[in-house]
Parts: sequence; C-alpha cells; structure tokens
Amino acid sequence: MTSAAPSSLLQPVRLMPSQSAALSPLFSRLRKELRGDVYADRASRGRYATDASIYQIMPMGVVVPRDQADLRMALDIARDHKIPVLARGAGTSQCGQTVGEALVIDNSKWLNQIVDFEPKARTVTVEPGMVLDHLNTWLKPHGLWFPVDVSTGAQCTIGGMTGNNSCGSRSIEYGNMVHNVLAIDAVLADGSECRFGSLAHPVTGDRTLDILRGLKRIAERERDEIVERVPKVLRRVAGYNIDLFDCQNPRAYTDDGHANLAHILVGSEGTLAYSRQITLKLAPLPAHKVLGVVNFPTFYQAMDMTQHIVKLRPVAVELVDRTMIDLSMENAAFRPVIEKALVGRPEAILLVEFAGESRDVQLAQLERLTELMGDLGLPGSVVKMPEANAQKALWDVRKAGLNIMMSMKGDGKPVSFIEDCAVPLEHLAEYTSRLTDVFHKHGTEGTWYAHASVGTLHVRPILDMRRDGATHMREIAEEAAALVREYKGAYSGEHGDGLCRGEWVAWQYGPRINAAFAEIKAMFDPDNRFNPDKIVKPPRMDARENFRFAPGYAALPLEPALDWSAWNVTRDPLSGEETEPGTGTDATHGLASAVEMCNNNGHCRKFDAGTMCPSYRVTRDEQHVTRGRANTLRLAMTGQLGRDGLASEEVKAALDLCVSCKGCKRDCPTGIDMARFKIEARHAWNTKHGSTLRERLIAYLPRYAPWASRLRGALALAERMPYAAPAMKRWIGLAPQRTLPKFARAFLSGASDAQLSAPGVESSSREVLLFVDTFSNYNEPENARAAQTVLEAAGYTVHLNTRAGERPLCCGRTFLAAGLVDEAKAEARRTLDTLGPYLERGVPIVGLEPSCLLSMRDEFLTYGYGDAAKRLAGQAFLFEEFLVRENEAGRLTLPLRALDVSEALVHGHCHQKAFGAFAPVQTVLSWIPGLKVSPIESSCCGMAGSFGYEKEHFETSRAMAELSLLPAVRKRSADAIVVADGTSCRHQIKDGAQTEAIHVARVLQRSLVA
Repeated sequence: MTSAAPSSLLQPVRLMPSQSAALSPLFSRLRKELRGDVYADRASRGRYATDASIYQIMPMGVVVPRDQADLRMALDIARDHKIPVLARGAGTSQCGQTVGEALVIDNSKWLNQIVDFEPKARTVTVEPGMVLDHLNTWLKPHGLWFPVDVSTGAQCTIGGMTGNNSCGSRSIEYGNMVHNVLAIDAVLADGSECRFGSLAHPVTGDRTLDILRGLKRIAERERDEIVERVPKVLRRVAGYNIDLFDCQNPRAYTDDGHANLAHILVGSEGTLAYSRQITLKLAPLPAHKVLGVVNFPTFYQAMDMTQHIVKLRPVAVELVDRTMIDLSMENAAFRPVIEKALVGRPEAILLVEFAGESRDVQLAQLERLTELMGDLGLPGSVVKMPEANAQKALWDVRKAGLNIMMSMKGDGKPVSFIEDCAVPLEHLAEYTSRLTDVFHKHGTEGTWYAHASVGTLHVRPILDMRRDGATHMREIAEEAAALVREYKGAYSGEHGDGLCRGEWVAWQYGPRINAAFAEIKAMFDPDNRFNPDKIVKPPRMDARENFRFAPGYAALPLEPALDWSAWNVTRDPLSGEETEPGTGTDATHGLASAVEMCNNNGHCRKFDAGTMCPSYRVTRDEQHVTRGRANTLRLAMTGQLGRDGLASEEVKAALDLCVSCKGCKRDCPTGIDMARFKIEARHAWNTKHGSTLRERLIAYLPRYAPWASRLRGALALAERMPYAAPAMKRWIGLAPQRTLPKFARAFLSGASDAQLSAPGVESSSREVLLFVDTFSNYNEPENARAAQTVLEAAGYTVHLNTRAGERPLCCGRTFLAAGLVDEAKAEARRTLDTLGPYLERGVPIVGLEPSCLLSMRDEFLTYGYGDAAKRLAGQAFLFEEFLVRENEAGRLTLPLRALDVSEALVHGHCHQKAFGAFAPVQTVLSWIPGLKVSPIESSCCGMAGSFGYEKEHFETSRAMAELSLLPAVRKRSADAIVVADGTSCRHQIKDGAQTEAIHVARVLQRSLVA
C-alpha cells in the first residue's frame, strides 16, 4: 500500500492578490541580508513570468544571488517565510518548467563558475548557472567537451539542463544528461545539504541515507510496474527516474555498474532539491567530423530511411523539414547556408554526422552513406560537407530551428505540447504520417525538425492560442497520446513535463507509479515548496489562466507612429500561405504582433562578439536583454503594467540602455527589431511627457549645424575652457569626460552648381549621387572629399544631395533617436522629393555614414511613402557596397598602390553588420596591394549616436567598448591603421584608445595611383 502524500501536495501554493502586502517583510529581509539583486516590482516579475513556452505565471519576486552564501541565505529566508522557490537558469524551457507562483532564483548572472576540474578523470564540477557553450569553450584547450549539445547551448545553463534531463543532437552517441551527470551537491527544502552520487561510494549524512532507503523501498515495491510501464526508449524524460536502481537497463545510467543517486534529481525540474553544483562526465573532442546532407523528395521517405542510416553508426541524424527550409530561405543570414545543402527542392533533409579520430575513416563513412542512399533509390541525394566551417554554418541553422519556426508572422504559431513524443525508429514514418493526418483533421499543419536518429521529432501544430488554439491543443494531444501508446513510445522525450506535459505523467506511467512520484516528492519536499505544480499534481495543460495569451488578453488602444502592417497577416495553416499584409486598419494589432514575435527562447543571451544585445553583455540583467525588453513591451501594451502602455516608466527603464544597434534585427531568428520598437516607445513617451533640452539639441542638430559650422572657431575655443566646458556639458546632460564633435567648413558649401542636384541631367551609366550626411558635411568633410575623389578617379560623374540655396538633405536619424517621428518623416519626404528624378533614371545613391544611408533601406519603408521609398531602398548603397557591386559587374577601374602600412584593423558599424554590409569594407580594402585586412570581432562600440555622450550612459558606453573593441585597437601592431565607417565609432576609438580611426574612403584615397 502506498504512502499518502501530505495534504500540501494536493493544494499547490497560490498567492492571492491580497497577500502581496504580506510579502513586504520577505523582501525587506532579502534586500537587507543578500548581496545580490532582489526584485519585487511588476515589470521585473513580468520578465520572469514567461519562458520559451506558451505559459505565463507572475512570480512572487526574483532573487539573483551573487554567490553560494547568497543562495543559501535566500533559501533560508524563503523557508522561514514559507514561500515556494523556483530555480531558473536561462529560462529557455519549452514546457513551462521555469514559470510559477514562487520566488524565482536566477542562477545565470553570478552562479556560473567552474568549481573543480580533473582532466585525467575527465570530470568537471560547475555551478548551476554555467552556460553550456561557455563550458565547452573553456574545455576545448584540454581536448575535452561536455557532449550533451542542445540547440540552445549558447544560452542554456547546466543547472537547467540537469533539471530537464536534456538530450541534444548527438544523444545517439553520448546519451542524455542522466548518462553524463556524476554527482550533484544540493540543498533540500529543510535546509539540509546533501551530496548525491554513485552508490559505489558510501552514502553519508542522515538525510541522504533516509532518502536512499525510501527510494529503494519504492523501487523494490514497484519493480513489476516499472518493468511494465517505463518506456524502453532512450528518449524518455517524464516524471522521476524511478528505475535508477535497475543498472541492467539498456539506457545504461552508469559506467561503474552502480546506481547513482544523483539521477533521481536529473529531470526532476527542481521539484526535489536545489542543485548548487553539478559534477559532469566529459568526453574527448572528436578529432574529425564530416557531414552528409541527405535530400528527400518526400517527408515519409526521410522518416522511413532513418532506420537504415543509423546502422552506419553516425553520431547525429537531424531532420529539417520543408517549412523550416522555406523559413530559413527568408532569413538573410541563413539563406546562403541552407542553399548549399539542397539538391533541387526537397521536402526534407537529414543532417548525418560522422565523427572520430581518423578523417579517412569518416570520409569513408560519408561514401558509405552516399552508396546507401543510392541503394535505397535516391542516387545523387547526398551533399557532402567535409570541411568544418561549412558544417558549423549548417549546424547553426539547425540549432536555430525553434526560432526559425517561430518566425512565422501572424497569430497562428507552431505550439509546443506534443513535440517530444519518442517512438521506436521502425515506427517513425508511420507515426509521423498518421500524426499529420490528425493535424489535417483539425484544419492545421505541423512543423517538424530535430532528432530523427532517436525517434524524437520536434513537431508543433500551428495554432492560434488567442482564439480556438486551446481547444485543438487538447484534442490533438489526446490523439497523439493514443498513437504514442500504440507504438510503445514515450510521450515526453526531451523537453520535460512542466505545465504542458505534466498532466500526462499519470497517463504515461499509470496510477501506481504516479502515486510513487508523489511519495518521492513528499520525501524530499514535504511542504511542496520547490517548484510546485510540476510533475506531481500539475494543472491541466490547457488551463487558460496560465497562458501567456490568457482570456481577456488584448492590446491597449494605440496609434503607432510607424507602419506595422507587415505583421497584420494571417496564414493558412494547411497551405502555409499568408494573406496580403493589412493597410494599417488595425495598426495596434500589427505593432503588438511584431512585439509578440519574441518567443522567449533566449537566443539573445548568447555572448559571442556578434551578440545582438551589447548592453546585456555589460549588465547581464534580464531587463536589458532583447527578450526582457520584448516582454516589457508586451506587458505594457496589454495593460499588464498599467494604463500608460508604451509611455510607461517601466518601458522607458527597459529601453534606457538599448543602443539601437539593430543587432537583434540581424541575429534574432524571429526578427525582433528593438531599435524600431524604441522609436515607437520614445514617440509615445515624448507625446505624453515632452522632450528634454538635451533631446531637442541632439534631434535638431542637422537644422543648426550650418550655424555651428560658421561659428566653429568659437565652439572649438569653448571646448578647451577648463571649467566652463565641463559645467556646460553637465547642465545639458552630457558627460564632461567626452570631447564633442568638432565642426568644420561645410563640404557642400564648396560644391559647384554642376555638382548639386540637377534633375534635368541626362541619364548615364557612369553617374552617382553622393549623399553627404550631416556629419560628413559639417564635422568630417574630409570623408566626403575622399569619396568624391575616389568615385571620380573611377570615372563616375558625382552629383551631390542638395539644391543650390537649399538646406542639405537629411535622413532624419537624429529625430528618430529622440522619438520625433513626424520630423523624421518630413526629412524623408523632402529627401524622396529631391532624389526622385535621380531614382527615376536609376542613378545609385551612395552614402558614407551607415546609420544615415541604411535608414533609407529600413525606416524610410515604415513611413507609408509607398513605391518612392521602395525605389530609394533599392538604389541606396554604402560607398564600399557600390564599389563592390560595380567591380563585380566589370564596370570598375580603380588604380591602387601599396600603402606605408601593413595592416588595416577594421571595426564594423552595427548597422553595417545588421544589413550584411560589413563584408564589402573588407573587400575593397583587400584591393590595396600588400595590405592585410583584419576585422575586429566586436559588438557595438558603445557610442550609438548620442548614447555615449549622455552623462548617465558614459560608463556603460565605455564598458561596451572595453569588451573587445578598445583592447583590440590598443594591441594593434605599430604599422596598422584602424578603419571604421561610423562617425560615432571613430569618436569612441579616439576617446577610449587615443587612436584616430579613418573612413574606408580615406584609405582608398591615400592608395590611389597619382
């Protein structure tokens, strides 16, 4: 007879609104006794209310402990106040494991250290906040890696992977987390500290011994039921690992023949104990890898032939379906990669990887794969990728699979709730075919990708969770579950239980084992304080009050300043076709839909040099990551932060450190463009609250720049005044440490009438219009002169962007930065009107400043100016882009000679990178004989227009630059020059490294043959 679970297990902890005042003593004590961060405000709690699932539950508060002592203190205080706790890493969970009404403890910011490393034993002990890719980067020089290589490896933490029993692409070779965790040092709900590890060693501690005895008693009592009910597949992660004492299990939990007590915590989703450090088993890095991409004319063939491919002993066989291929082709970064992997127009591809010590052996395996596919009737279907760079690029696309799938515009999205069902390989084709029929029966289609090698496919039906999605979700889940049971598979094969699969634990294992799970939970956590509502007594998967789009969810009325109609689309789930975008009749919905494209997967938390969020790299605060900002916007727009919407203090604070670098536009697979959202938010704020003096001074710079140019001598003198200049800067709100841009005689003031815009000039294939922006005209005219010289040396007639006697054209960027969208639109209209005759003739518009020129290819398209804006976007080029285009067309003759420098160290402007326009800079520099071109692996320089000048942002600005840019500049060789096309970038380099960086046009001018 099973033991009865405590009544608290039947009544999960719930925080009623009236109780929130009672939490005040809790937070007072937390703030007093902890060194880390403590958050109780609604915006911070809202940012932790979601993960990568469809759920949203507001936590009681958030603690970010600074060290292990902080963690213990937070757990003690929560226990004293009888408050539930929820451990969280990167918050990438697909099933709602890391959301709940509890005190969230975020391990990712500081609890991320390597505690111990034994290279000979191939073990490492880490804190729970350690990110997988960071660990593997650290291990690489030692020839080792941790091989549970999940697709979110750039952001997910080892603690989260352990709690979830994560698997990864190469589990067919290396197994799941449960096969690779050797020990866990944990804190129990009563404060006991226990070490859980292999039973090959004596168990010490009364509490640990009690748990061991209790687990053995349950396992012995339920032995027959375990044999009958536990699925016999590698990929099954539901419930608790109740079969941990069955050391003969084919899943091979251990290498030493002894049960490992840590495995009861692996996959427990933080419901049993709080893991404070985890010891992992490492593997040697494979010396060589090769990749074969198998193209299939039908999806069924891909599934059916997987069982034959795995007999070749690959380490990975990963699926990419037609939907994912098509969506990848729509992404500028992914398109050239996926194109190289395709033969014709396949309905599915399989990425088949072989790895080992001998390259010849792996190449031979690749040939065997090619022969096998020929024998199976698909000759010529394999694209061979023996080189590492090509392999990595394609694996990066595969790893972005979830985000790629979620990049569908419109209300219908692929929804995670049956995506990890695992079935034996021999049934995979039939299972997927029948499940597709289920989708069609409910009027939808599914997306498929991931681990074909182990029978676990990430399948997501496309549902609209605002409307009837929840109903279809329940119906589809029930039919899918019946299929899984028929094929003797596992309903939860990788991403865990959480809120969306928790209720299916009892279905999978039956009442006896489900009762045993409740008994185990009570043994560890009798008061149900560790992540309640998960695994034991979970809510229904379709409890709508727990959905992110809960009943009553709707955007507040709002009239956006920009055009968001591209997001006002609907998609036919079966055909995948989108309707025509709307025309702004539901503008609020278009903006809201664009914000909701963020699926919380946390791709923005990665820390490589190209990361989309430079401010997050500095602060590591959830508030400052793209996901955190998108969540803040969504909550604000739907009234969950009050009635002020985008004009709220919470939105202003979340966007305060956003430098509008457009890194998210480049890196986020779902297309989040925080720079554009910030324009809307600044516009809303200024509409309600007005602009500051500093904002107006910066915004209207193009209007008064002519006067500043005429007074340049007096301004230069004022800048040198030792007391007055810093005081004036402080009064305006600028950092006194910053030097201000110097004004010069305007470049356009010396232009001849023939060079100024003259619409009547006849068309010529050798003419260009040089768009001289405000900064190139009034601050650094030498760049405009250099560009004109180079273009004329190449044989082009150069026109300039103004009419005699008129104010020079402006892109409006400074107005956008201040949220003065109407002024920016007026400048754009003037620009389009003036350039119209040139655009009609097909004359290229060539610019020098990336942020200015590229606004013509971006923001100009959001003003509602139709075909004129589209035409300009198609004819606007950065200086170096134009030269590369002309050279590739065979129209460029540019005689260049060697310089007296050996290397050009090149920093890319953020907008250049965002629009794929950085490579041309490197290309044109490579034309100079003998010049080595070395791009700096950097993120944003930190200046970002006016951001780095503002006194409250000075330190953050410098910190961004110090991440990689300034150190690289300081370490350059003595005869290296620094090249940067951005005005702000050059200023940051000058201030921070006392080095002059120059525009690429000036480098080419110096290299011209006289």
